[in-house]
Amino acid sequence: MFRRTVKITAFALSAALLCAGVNMDVQAAQGISSVLPSGGINIALDNGTGLESLQDQAGYKNIQLESVVNAKQVDEAKAAAVAQAIAREKAQEEEMFKNLVIAQVNAYVNVRSLPSESGEIVGKLYNNSVGTLLARENGWYQIRSGNVTGYVKGEFCVTGEEAIALAREVGTRIASVTCDGLYVRQEPSTESKILGMVAFEDDLLVLEETDTWVKVDTEEGDGWVSREYVNLHTEFVQAESREEEEARLAKEAADRQKAREAARQAQAAQAQAAAPQGSSHGIDPSSVTISGDNEMGVAVANYAVQFVGYPYKWGGTSLTNGADCSGFVMSVYANFGVSLPHSSSADRKQGYAVDSLANALPGDLICYSGHVALYIGDGNIVHASTSKTGIIISRADHKKILAIRRIF
Repeated sequence: MFRRTVKITAFALSAALLCAGVNMDVQAAQGISSVLPSGGINIALDNGTGLESLQDQAGYKNIQLESVVNAKQVDEAKAAAVAQAIAREKAQEEEMFKNLVIAQVNAYVNVRSLPSESGEIVGKLYNNSVGTLLARENGWYQIRSGNVTGYVKGEFCVTGEEAIALAREVGTRIASVTCDGLYVRQEPSTESKILGMVAFEDDLLVLEETDTWVKVDTEEGDGWVSREYVNLHTEFVQAESREEEEARLAKEAADRQKAREAARQAQAAQAQAAAPQGSSHGIDPSSVTISGDNEMGVAVANYAVQFVGYPYKWGGTSLTNGADCSGFVMSVYANFGVSLPHSSSADRKQGYAVDSLANALPGDLICYSGHVALYIGDGNIVHASTSKTGIIISRADHKKILAIRRIF
């Protein structure tokens, strides 16, 4: 099923967290730079005989009392400004949600040129997809959604107060990572244990938000990242115009044909992987049978499972010496002449959409929060999971699926 998404973006807020490989001279986030101090607080040392001074047990002398008081006041002002900014953001978001029109149908509702069933069909608004309300007319809503402007029958949609709660359910809250090597911590504190790292431009499913931290879903488990190093937005599915649908179907057909031809050429020279050394976690590969009508997808899945037991390596692309999740998927498909990006978030846009796990086929990409895997059938995936487990076979529904993409 086609999924055009729109992102409702929240501003990034400052927090204190080390991000591997990132210059820490960070400026205040857009939208609150006029009220927040930049670059931290400097406490001056006075070598003269002016104001009353303090002396701590470590022997540091002459720290101005005035500077300490000012530093505390600045911290309090910063916290208050952040809280006010978040409150404004939530109020604006709620007002925006109230003006959404959200389809509640089995498949889709037609978007027409006129507020009548005699109007020309100009597009489709899929179930749980959203548009912006422009006007009401005789039981019809005029909406704008993506590149589509037209009318939908009101009985198939909700808006106003009903849309506020529903928007939070049908929208997907995403944190997009803005630095490379962002630490994910067990608790919202720089003193907390590091669960792992996430890469630049990874899209992470948001579970909870505070003023300075965001709880996200990662392959290593639920953890916290600094709000300073992510951009927050809510993704909604939008309408698809008739022209867009026709163009999409044509492109998907061409891309599938191109991928199949590349795979056939690559298979002629395909080298089989050596048996992995050591034991693996997860499901035993010998207990898995891969089959299906999609010949190329089955070939991809069979090739991929040969690497179960090999190590995980953050940023790696080697099927035997270590790969991360997207590096594993990329290298498997490269063996079949197909080029995929080294990015789990970019993989969500490859190929074409499959509407549910029930309709997934071997070789499909299963996209999660900051993670991607290869479907091998019978509800199973093969993936480069974590540094502890390496490349393993798991159940596809072990965590929430954000997208399923078919290459062939």
